[in-house]
Parts: sequence; C-alpha cells; structure tokens
Amino acid sequence: MTLIGETSGKAAGGPVGDLIKDGADASFIADVIEASKTQPVIVDFWAPWCGPCKQLGPALEKAVLAAKGAVKLVKIDIDKNPGYAGQLRVQSIPAVFAFDGGKPVDGFMGALPESQVKAFVDRLVQAVGGAEGSPTDELLEIARESLEQNDLGGAAQAYAQILQAEPENAKALGGLARLYMQNGDPERAREILAMAPEGAKDPDLDSVRAALALAEAAPSETAEFEQRLAKDPDDHAARLELAKALAGGGRLDEAADHLLSIIERDREWNDQAARKQLLQVFEAAGPMSEVAKQGRRRLSAILFS
Repeated sequence: MTLIGETSGKAAGGPVGDLIKDGADASFIADVIEASKTQPVIVDFWAPWCGPCKQLGPALEKAVLAAKGAVKLVKIDIDKNPGYAGQLRVQSIPAVFAFDGGKPVDGFMGALPESQVKAFVDRLVQAVGGAEGSPTDELLEIARESLEQNDLGGAAQAYAQILQAEPENAKALGGLARLYMQNGDPERAREILAMAPEGAKDPDLDSVRAALALAEAAPSETAEFEQRLAKDPDDHAARLELAKALAGGGRLDEAADHLLSIIERDREWNDQAARKQLLQVFEAAGPMSEVAKQGRRRLSAILFS
C-alpha cells in the first residue's frame, strides 16, 4: 500500500506537499518544533514493516487534508530516524504526537478507527488552531468546563442554549447525550441521539451509540461467570461474558482489564473476539478517555512484545 505521505509528501509545493511531508531527525527542529510555533504539527512515528501503521496512515492523512491547512503532518520512519522517537519514549508504533508552541500537547498509540482519528485532528484544530470564538464555540467551552467541575446542570444548560438556536448541532447533541448516559439515563440519551441528523459525525455521538450497544448486549448477571473464572482463569468465554456485563453496566475500565487479559493469554482466541469487544469499549469510553489511553498502551505492549 502506498501512503500519501510517502509520495506526494515529498513533492515540492502544492497543498498536499505543504501539509504532509516525510520528516527526519535532522529536520525535526525545523519541521516540528519551530513549525508548531505558528501552526499545530502532528508527528506520525511509523515503519515500513508495521501493519497497524499502514492502517492508520491513510486515515491520519485524510483527516489532516480535511482540516484544510489548519494543521500539518510530519511522518517519520523510526528505522531510519530513531533519535526523537527515543527522546519521546516511543515504545511501540504507530505513535502519534501533536505539537503546538514547540512542545507535545496530545497524542495516542496504536491504529484508531477513522472516526477517532478525525476527532483527534478536529480537537487539535479547535483547541489550538485559532477557533473564531463564535457564541456556539463559547457555549461549548462553558459546557466542557462545567463537566470538568462535575456541574452537570451547567453543562446541560449550555448544550440546551446551543440547541435552541441550532437544533441539529452535532457537538451539542453528542455532549448532551453523553451527559445523560453518564447520569444513568440511557433512555433520555437515546432520545437525544434520535434528534441528530442522519450521517452526523461527532465523537460523543459515536461514544453514546457504542455505550448503548454494549448495554443492550450485556448479560444481566455476573455471578455465573465469576464462579467459572474462579475455577479456571483460562475460561476465556466466561471472561468475555463478564467483560460484556461490566461494560454494559458502565464499568468500562474493569471490562477493558478482562479483555486485555484474554488478549494477553491468547490474542487469536475466537477470531479475536476480545480485541473486537475491546475496541467497542474504547469507543464507548471516548477516544481520549483514560480507559482508552491506558488500554491502547497496554494493547500495543501486548501486540508488539
């Protein structure tokens, strides 16, 4: 598979050549550190032999191009350029770092789904790429700050104000649905999801949809599976069902632990059922949640050990 950054990224001039390029240790200061002082720069550490890198690369490049110049991408082959990868303590690839103001401000490891890659780039652009500060943006920021302070009422009010003016605003609908989900009201969350226009894309909308799907598929009781595991820790079927029950009840961190345990013991078991379930858990938790961040680090360590 030929990636955009391996061909057009080397071209002189042109929008793609300006936005996506191959980097090196020798040019890292200029291409990343200095460049990020005027515009956010994403660094993708990869290698030709890395399968997940080939999966992530096109999605990352597509999201950067869709940002229409708000962010740049520098791709670095760690086999040829191990220096800065070592300084940033890259232990597995793909590893992605977002730089702003000359320093890393965000990142992730492993191949994310395309929707989560786009959300990562969009979040970077919104956070440091010079948003215009519209009333909607200000209300979204108020909602975010309210949620950080556990002020659910304040966040709900901010989202409601947005939706009064923009009934189909995907970010407000997603945030409000997630708020209801976290507050133990899945039915109200489902009603909010139904208000979203067909094809609407937002990380919170995706997260709530995933959480509702996990809840619907979850076993109602855990005692049977806990007893089976007490007798046989290698009973992967029981551990998978227990993880489903935990995830359906919102205990996503515990569910992730059990699924990672299966993958560590037998990553190919049942056509990679544990890995597929784990990706659903990550999506339900949100791409930048601690559950997803820590889980992906552990998953990457297992797969590349």
